[in-house]
Amino acid sequence: MNHVVIMKKRWELIPKILSGKKTIESRWYKNKVAPWNRISFGDTLYFKDSGDLVKVKAVVDGVEQIEISDDEYALKIIKERSLADLGTIDIPEDVLHYISGKMYAIFVSFRDVEVIQSFDIDKKGFGMQSAWLVCEDVDLLKK
Repeated sequence: MNHVVIMKKRWELIPKILSGKKTIESRWYKNKVAPWNRISFGDTLYFKDSGDLVKVKAVVDGVEQIEISDDEYALKIIKERSLADLGTIDIPEDVLHYISGKMYAIFVSFRDVEVIQSFDIDKKGFGMQSAWLVCEDVDLLKK
């Protein structure tokens, strides 16, 4: 399975992926949405910043899905994984606000990171707010 992972550009996470500081991508949701139960070891991740082209590829090395009981538990979880997820032990206020009130967290570890020839995608059919696209063939999403 292929996954297009759209990152918040202002968080500047793709350079941390390329440098090896970031080895986990997390997603926090109020509902079980993609990639919940739709991602597995060996799947391919394609990373892009919002508004940019897809530029980076990696392979899924592990998946952890967690049900969040409250914000205190969410804070505990992010603190345990912040270095691998954010590339820093300091958790920005923006991230704390982002995880607040969420019921589900997914942590996807990855390996074999590489820069690829850039391409644009068409999100039609996924919803404009979708930041994680799951597809059988990423070529079908290329513009």
